[in-house]
Amino acid sequence: MLKKRVIAVLILRYGEVVQSVQFRHTNVIHKDPRFAVEYFSKWDADELILLDVTRTDDARARFLDALERVSRSCFVPIAAGGWLRSSADIEAVLARGADKVVINSEAVRRPAFLEEASRRFGSQCIVLGVDCRRDPAGTAFVFTDRGREATGMQPVEWTRRAVEHGAGEIFLCSIDHDGMRGGYDLPLMREVASAVPVPVIAFGGASTAEHLAAGLREGGVDAVSAANVFHYSENSMRKMKRALLAMGLPVRR
Repeated sequence: MLKKRVIAVLILRYGEVVQSVQFRHTNVIHKDPRFAVEYFSKWDADELILLDVTRTDDARARFLDALERVSRSCFVPIAAGGWLRSSADIEAVLARGADKVVINSEAVRRPAFLEEASRRFGSQCIVLGVDCRRDPAGTAFVFTDRGREATGMQPVEWTRRAVEHGAGEIFLCSIDHDGMRGGYDLPLMREVASAVPVPVIAFGGASTAEHLAAGLREGGVDAVSAANVFHYSENSMRKMKRALLAMGLPVRR
């Protein structure tokens, strides 16, 4: 049986690790992301995802510098993303130690970018970031620009199309659940995971081992991830994985 992955997510703003609550980034958790990465690397994270939410172009250098410093002390695969718009942007991220990239808004604006990136770097390197929010009727739609721009597309429609264009993995986030500590949007996760032939990573809302387990069992995803919760020792990655193993879930020891 294939092992399920447990992934730690770091949200970076101006090079600092911040808390995310429904895509509002306020509290600084770590001034230097290296401390968080060393902790996750030593405490059994299967992978790391680093996302830059800084909206100014001059902050790009800070993110690249942080990524390079982080990669020197990290011994697990890193996926990095945030405002990647060209092959040159991807090259810059990979050159500083990332193994994969997360592409979101630019893929919606220009799906051919996914084809270009997958041909050049391999589809295994291309993770599609998909941010979803439900309307008052409960229907989920895809948003871009860190949740500011409505696309009018539903997640299954977009992820199927993106996979055809070369996306090799889906990083699926519920904006409504992000930071709310109530668990994943399981129907959303299940709907997308059952519709595409590539791995799906669940993100948004998990704060307990039970939430992670529900993502794997009921959400049908290949990996579960969280940001805020893993930064505190009472919910360490190692403790969470021990709990998942005790529940009979196939995660790496």
